[in-house]
Amino acid sequence: MSPGRFGNKVVIVTGAAQGIGRGVALRVAAEGGTVLAVDRAGIVHEVVAEIEEGGGRALGFQADLETLAGAQAMVAQCLAQFKRVDVLINNVGGTIWAKPFEHYEEAQIEAEIRRSLFPTLWSCRAVLPFMVKKKRGAIVNVSSVATRGVHRVPYSAAKGGINAMTASLAMEHTRNGIRINATAPGGTDAPPRRVPRNASKAKATRQEAAWYQGVVDQTVDSSLMHRYGSIEEQVAPILFLASDEASYITGTVVPVGGGDLG
Repeated sequence: MSPGRFGNKVVIVTGAAQGIGRGVALRVAAEGGTVLAVDRAGIVHEVVAEIEEGGGRALGFQADLETLAGAQAMVAQCLAQFKRVDVLINNVGGTIWAKPFEHYEEAQIEAEIRRSLFPTLWSCRAVLPFMVKKKRGAIVNVSSVATRGVHRVPYSAAKGGINAMTASLAMEHTRNGIRINATAPGGTDAPPRRVPRNASKAKATRQEAAWYQGVVDQTVDSSLMHRYGSIEEQVAPILFLASDEASYITGTVVPVGGGDLG
């Protein structure tokens, strides 16, 4: 915890209603930042209430970031309310289904890519015009070590895309004073999702449950520490890259998977 580290900074956190995103939003606010907490789910306003109860400053905003219009509305709201954006933390994404690739339907493959690549792509596209104009800013994308993993090929492809866009955007925009990095979380212990990515998971067949267990087993086996990480262990490197402490780091994907490099 570094009180004041984000003082006088306005930070957009996407996927802020649950899990890692919620942890990031709470921690940014605790360290002095003003937070625009963004999510598709209305429970994002509960996170804002928690921040305000602790004396922080935040605003909730609901948006569908799988569309450019949603991302542009998010940035417009931030500028209207706070007059600037200093940091964008892209946290939307996550596996919807877990199964061998040959069992994915066409619509499911497209849904996985829309969920785990496009929110980051569109959010970067929406915020960059402002950051380029101001000649400053920091973006942290949340990728995954699952760019190498079983039963999640479409998700892996989406996160590989985030790694590539992180490097390419950094090459384009370092001259504009904008740093762009990513973290690649490994398996992370988190409370059960209040708004599930896949509402049918509760009714999974025995085969589907076995495929999902294969993901868990491979994740633990691939980690040198052979365990899942905590939300706090994921939040810390995200905030480091977002802060001025990382002023000489850009175009980098930092694995946060207990030794699993993805």
